[in-house]
Amino acid sequence: MSVKDRVIAIIAEQAVLEPSDVTMDSTLEDLGIDSLGLVESIFAIEEDFDITIPFNANEPSESDFDISSVAAIVAGIEKLVSEKV
Repeated sequence: MSVKDRVIAIIAEQAVLEPSDVTMDSTLEDLGIDSLGLVESIFAIEEDFDITIPFNANEPSESDFDISSVAAIVAGIEKLVSEKV
């Protein structure tokens, strides 16, 4: 399963949607994911990929990690996974 498919599956689970309902252009807000759901998604992604996401839950706009869309999240995860040695 690709990084994209795994991230979409995790986000879909948090949003209580089918993965087919989650597009790369979707924002977390579009999917009905609130701040708690976002934090739970981040934890689930970190656990699934065994990575640490540089994310400030208290100040998401101040974070180095882009959560503006599913595509941005996937790109960020792919970068972190590729840097993990």
